[in-house]
Amino acid sequence: MNYRHAFHAGNFADCMKHALLVWLVRALQRKEKPAFFLDTHAGRGRYDLEGAEAERTGEWRDGIARLRADPDPAPDPLLAEYLGAVERLGLYPGSPLLIRALMRPGDRLACCEWHAEEAAALKRLFADDPAVAVHRRDGWEALGALLPPPERRGLVLIDPPFEAEDEFARLADGLRRAHRRFATGVLAAWYPIKSRARVRQCHAELRESGFADALAAEFWRRPPLDPARLNGCGLIVINPPFGFAEAAPTLLRALHDRLAREEGSGYHALPLASAVAAVS
Repeated sequence: MNYRHAFHAGNFADCMKHALLVWLVRALQRKEKPAFFLDTHAGRGRYDLEGAEAERTGEWRDGIARLRADPDPAPDPLLAEYLGAVERLGLYPGSPLLIRALMRPGDRLACCEWHAEEAAALKRLFADDPAVAVHRRDGWEALGALLPPPERRGLVLIDPPFEAEDEFARLADGLRRAHRRFATGVLAAWYPIKSRARVRQCHAELRESGFADALAAEFWRRPPLDPARLNGCGLIVINPPFGFAEAAPTLLRALHDRLAREEGSGYHALPLASAVAAVS
């Protein structure tokens, strides 16, 4: 696997994923009981947007740079918490660092990364942090090995690189396996939107899996017609916390207003069955 997230860190897809992630973490912390967090494809944890990889693509300029440069002095409160976390942490924080920054005493994080160099960087980032365990292991395998957690409540973030041709099928299978082992957990899975065919197939397959409560939040910057471009992205959330169905459209609208400038852009947050119908 050759994927390096440093080329894409801070792009519009990261902003969408991380803004929703911050909301989900905060929602789990409404109760005092400790929570467990599992990041199955964690990357290196933080990224230098002035580094060679980020400068080569410049994707962050149409993502986090645009959000931070927004002249609105009072952005949507839900978006403001994500932006505030980015400011506090410096550089660009990946999902494990964002989760760690929000954790309370007693919460616990497990991060998995298969790429050797990325895993080594992640271990250095969290060296001597007893609340964080870093595993150099396959994230798909970790869904069986690390679940269910003793806390019996928590969040699993599945964010694969989508290098493999069968990644959508693996995503659907991973969600089913995670749900079997951790039926009370919040499961969040990110996916790219290039063309609609594979997204529709994945949604339909998950709908047939019989999840009682599943929602698809999506944001596309342009019509998803060109399979060679990242036109948008989505986050499937199984067992969404109370209020997510109302908060997600607000967050997506705030991101859309700031990051989508092409005709045919849009967003929605719909129950999985409705999402399948909406894009058919």
